[in-house]
Amino acid sequence: MTAWGESLGIEGSIVSFLGDPTCAFTKALDLVMDHPGPVSVLGNARSKRFAVLFDDGVAKAVNVSEFEGDPSGDSDPSASCVEAMLKAVS
Repeated sequence: MTAWGESLGIEGSIVSFLGDPTCAFTKALDLVMDHPGPVSVLGNARSKRFAVLFDDGVAKAVNVSEFEGDPSGDSDPSASCVEAMLKAVS
C-alpha cells in the first residue's frame, strides 16, 4: 500500500490507503465480491469496488460500483470514483 500511495503522491494529503489482507474489514462491510465469474479468474473472493467517506470514524457515504452482469464494476466504476465522492461531501 505504501508504494501505491507514493506512486500517486498522496503523502501529506487527507487520503489514506488501507490494506485488508484477511478480508475482515470487507466482510464487516458486507462488500465481499464472491461472484463465481471474478472468483474463477482471481482465485478467491475480493472486495467489491467501493469508496467510503468517513467523518470522525462514522461512515457518511458508501458508494459501490457493481451491476448485474458486472459484479466487479469494471464497465462503469463511476459510483466509487472521486466525482461521486465529491458529491457526497457537498
